[in-house]
Amino acid sequence: MRWPWKHTFGLESRRKPNRPVQSPSTVATIYDPNCEEKEKYTAQNGDEFYGDNGHTVEMDMQSKYSKPKEAHWLLRRIYILSWIRNYSREQAFADLIAGITLGLTIIPQSIAYAALAGLSSEYGLYSAFIGSIIYVFFGTIPQVSIGPTSLMAILTLQYCADKPVQIVIVLAFLAGLVELAMGVFQLGFIVSFIPSPVTKAFTSGTAVIVVLAQIKNLLGIRLKGIPSFGAFFSNIRPGDAVLGISCICVLLLLRLLSQVKFKQDNPLSQRLKKVLWYISISRNALVVFFTGLMVFIWTKKSSMEAVPFILSSKVSSAMPSIKLPPFAFEYGNRTYVFTDILHELGSGIVVVPIVAVLANVAIAKAFVKDGNLDASQEMLTLGLCNLAGSFFSAMPTCGAFTRSAVSQASGVRTPMAGIYTGLIVLSALSILTPYFQYIPKASLSAVLIAAVVFMIDLAPVKELWQTNKKDFFSWVGSFIICLVCGVELGLLFGIVVSMVFILLRLGNPKIEVSLKQQEAIYYVHIVPHSDIYYTGVDTLRTELRSACRLYRNDFPVVLDCSRFMQFDATFIEMLCAVAKELGENNVLLILQNISLKVQQMLPAVENIRFCNEDTQLCSHLQEKETAPVEAKV
Repeated sequence: MRWPWKHTFGLESRRKPNRPVQSPSTVATIYDPNCEEKEKYTAQNGDEFYGDNGHTVEMDMQSKYSKPKEAHWLLRRIYILSWIRNYSREQAFADLIAGITLGLTIIPQSIAYAALAGLSSEYGLYSAFIGSIIYVFFGTIPQVSIGPTSLMAILTLQYCADKPVQIVIVLAFLAGLVELAMGVFQLGFIVSFIPSPVTKAFTSGTAVIVVLAQIKNLLGIRLKGIPSFGAFFSNIRPGDAVLGISCICVLLLLRLLSQVKFKQDNPLSQRLKKVLWYISISRNALVVFFTGLMVFIWTKKSSMEAVPFILSSKVSSAMPSIKLPPFAFEYGNRTYVFTDILHELGSGIVVVPIVAVLANVAIAKAFVKDGNLDASQEMLTLGLCNLAGSFFSAMPTCGAFTRSAVSQASGVRTPMAGIYTGLIVLSALSILTPYFQYIPKASLSAVLIAAVVFMIDLAPVKELWQTNKKDFFSWVGSFIICLVCGVELGLLFGIVVSMVFILLRLGNPKIEVSLKQQEAIYYVHIVPHSDIYYTGVDTLRTELRSACRLYRNDFPVVLDCSRFMQFDATFIEMLCAVAKELGENNVLLILQNISLKVQQMLPAVENIRFCNEDTQLCSHLQEKETAPVEAKV
């Protein structure tokens, strides 16, 4: 049987002479019972009929609306092969501009994030160049920029503080291995189980931790641990404090340049606006460059000891060399083997890659254009970036919101922009490495604080309190635990609480019970508002029994099964048991809107009836009135 199309088409071009011709404004339905047989089913615009050319029309429609074929697995995994053949000159120029802009942004960020992780500057740059280049070949979102982030720096500091730098490199290798395995086994769906409130709380908590961790460097305080209020204020260095606060003010002012509006929109104002925008997005590089230049000139006129600022550590190495991650090494008077490294890292082997995947997929979701995101491919790509980075002495990496926003604003078109970003970072490693020691720590702290302070979002608190108390509890709990116990425990708390809420919802489904009337016959109508899995079987059984007791077994029971997607063995056993109980009290059980396949799964029970239409329901109810159900012996 051919099903008529749901939409309508004009038939005026194929009307019979003896039929009135419709006006152009009239649209005839696809099915017209008054037409001749071959005119009842028509094709688009009335050009062909289903009678003789039905197969042709059907094939045309299928070809027009058929789902496109899935790309070959090689094109989906080595993603550059899917777009490089159509790479144009216009795209290349746009990627060049975006890559250079991003390179000027990622260099000061990498230096600052390396300092945040307790490492020297070159390790941040090692992480920046290799991730940018690897993502070109495997990444799917042009805006994503793999490199050091404040989140990865905090986790690295937490698990590798006061430990040899070799442990950081092995952590990058192990994190990449876990991420790669998640991508290979197609575990991208796991990210869907982390709700938005938990992600927002995690991001805000991480931003607060970064700000608190950088305040001491911003003010020049060299005390370890958490100092008392008296010790905190008495150890503030005036030079660092003035420089750090001044850098924050300059960064915030430069940030506002991109929002300047002109009264007249002409070519001159457009060019000026673009210049201001470039200055705004390059603010991190400008602040680091000018503060470093100031210190460099100061030392040339006097000496390094005369500088009133705490400076970055001296960088002794330059270009990275390819070598295996140090799975065994000697540090001090101790020899570390692989098992010792695993013991030192502990839960960080799992926490770091999960957090990196969470951040990377969240960024990819924010910038994906067509809404189709291959989360597993992003996991695989991130794993390759960290694995490759460990061979270049890199720290763990992932994507960053700030850099992705810069890429988007710079007009990036494809992941090829990462090539230019990586080349700029390599140039900085080969040329600028001796000058990193002139960068004041206060300016780097100012860059970090100004970058993450806008990630602190407390707006969801009021909104969630008014809309969803469960999400409010998840947000507040995750945020507080992030600050008190660490970001990994805060994230774990949010995930566990969300999963508990899901289990409670599955175990306690909402069920509506009402007494309805159909042609003067009353019946008990039971409507579950969600699917019933084995976890909610007891709740449904309780509602059925309670309804029968409430109405004293005087009326048949109609169970609406339209929301049931599947019937497991526990559910079928419950239905049979309830039907037997109802049969003992001469109560008819009618299963409404249940598929034929499921009907065949149920054993034959005397007092169970099935219906899909109101007429069937009415006939079953009348059957109850005329012939009461007898208990099955």
